Amino acid sequence: MIEKSPIVEIAKNACPAVITIVITRDLPKVEGFYLMPFGGGNVIMPKFKTGKKEPTKIGGGSGFIISPDGYIITSRHVVADLEANYTVILEPKKKYPAKVLARDPINDIAILKIGAKNLPYLGLGDSEKIDLGEGVVAIGNALGEFHDTLSYGIVSGLSRYIQATDHLSQQTENLRGLIQTDAAINPGNSGGPLVNMQGEAIGINTAMVMGAQNIGFAIPINYAKKDLEEVKKYGKIRVPFLGVKYVILTKELAEKNKLPVNYGALIVRETLGESAVVKDSAAEKAGLKEFDIILEANNKKITTEEPLSNILQNCQINQEIELKVLRDKKELNLKVVLEEKK
Repeated sequence: MIEKSPIVEIAKNACPAVITIVITRDLPKVEGFYLMPFGGGNVIMPKFKTGKKEPTKIGGGSGFIISPDGYIITSRHVVADLEANYTVILEPKKKYPAKVLARDPINDIAILKIGAKNLPYLGLGDSEKIDLGEGVVAIGNALGEFHDTLSYGIVSGLSRYIQATDHLSQQTENLRGLIQTDAAINPGNSGGPLVNMQGEAIGINTAMVMGAQNIGFAIPINYAKKDLEEVKKYGKIRVPFLGVKYVILTKELAEKNKLPVNYGALIVRETLGESAVVKDSAAEKAGLKEFDIILEANNKKITTEEPLSNILQNCQINQEIELKVLRDKKELNLKVVLEEKK
């Protein structure tokens, strides 16, 4: 008798805890269409009913239940729309409105909650104990329509750094410390679990490389454990806050602006009328000024691979750290006590 693959047992235990997230917004009701002349031809345009709105599906993603009382982990970019409504689908007849408890923009993680009990859930593994080459299974709602899709692969790389672009919002974010896998991760899989051969979630599927074959990435589950602990203890994710607007310098930026260094965080406002240093913030109290370049924070050099946000994330609220700052071609050492972001 042919022995069944261990993935069969993983599927039986894990799939019931993997859910679909449906995103809806109240949009104007379409009551018909009309032709509008354009470029020598006609374009079909929707005709909206005045004053009438209806819930309209605008997207979706995956997630997974991590406790019997309804805590759910997914990717932040899946639930990034603050105006949208989110519905969790366990089965065709089991649907629950979901509340977004917290969004972690640095690590692309979100914590949700649904009002239900005795739910199937996934245990969480330890992403610090992952071995290169070990087997993993990615589970999710592939392409938004193929529920409970499983793909098997291995851990192809660890501690990867990528720039990921959300193709809906076109926003780009830097993600680091990622697990690389050749298990297929498709659009719609975002937020679903990457599961080890013990059936534990060790990552959150987040991105793939377009145009490449079998290069996908997952956020280590230990990042989410930290966020979950904060949410359960404080009702939110508490973030150490410095209080500056900045850009991370590169060789190209430094050459273009004739700057004396090609690394660090240049303090500069994003738009006219705003301040580069937040009023009454830890940065202002420490004496930081616009056009200062923060070279090091907490004895770590600031680069694109190790940006300021990543360094601060690993610090504690009320912790005093030292900043090495370049001001008018002179190096300064400033001490700052990090505060909680309001």
